[in-house]
Amino acid sequence: MLGSSNGKSLVKYVKDYVVFDLETTGIYTNSDEVIEISGVKVQNGKVTEEFTSLVNPGRHIPKGASAVNGITDHMVKSAPEFSIVLKEFLDFAGNMVLVGHNIHTFDMKFIYRDALKFYGKIPDNDYVDTLKFAKTVLPGLSHYKLVDLAEHYRICAEGAHRALNDCRMNQQVFEYLAKEIPPGKEESGHRICPRCGSFLTKRNGRFGEFWGCTSYPGCRYTEN
Repeated sequence: MLGSSNGKSLVKYVKDYVVFDLETTGIYTNSDEVIEISGVKVQNGKVTEEFTSLVNPGRHIPKGASAVNGITDHMVKSAPEFSIVLKEFLDFAGNMVLVGHNIHTFDMKFIYRDALKFYGKIPDNDYVDTLKFAKTVLPGLSHYKLVDLAEHYRICAEGAHRALNDCRMNQQVFEYLAKEIPPGKEESGHRICPRCGSFLTKRNGRFGEFWGCTSYPGCRYTEN
């Protein structure tokens, strides 16, 4: 939902969520535009609905971007503008937790930027970045790209880098990641934040080691 402040970054599993993904003309929020957005709605751990739309960015799509995602100027020529599509996606997501891979440093920045530009407010949905989540529950992997995680769990990665295919892949990855940690069980080697339910991680401070919440700065819980 739209509000005056963004939601919290969570590092935990939730049963009800919308996993989403963007394709863009490039990686820079100060100059690039969204050309596709997709979402997969999950309730009680089961997929219930999907959303997808190409977007006319009002500018040329560079060859480098098309080489990655396969989306061309011709494909988006008759597509709606993002001011329309973003509203439809936000209505689709409602107040559910958003989930995506590397969304903390990429997708959410585009969403916040354009929602503020179009509507004067930003989504206040909490969100889970599966890149951060995977690094927490699978610390031994050498690579954490979405396709690497899909390979780790033997999930088909065909059609990667199109938004809806990435959503479907990431939804399965998120469910597998959730099985790595039995919620609330410290015997698994992971401590749980009593304030927000995210994982605690060991950190070094001025006075030595302490446990800090992985949702920092959204949650500032610590313990000795």
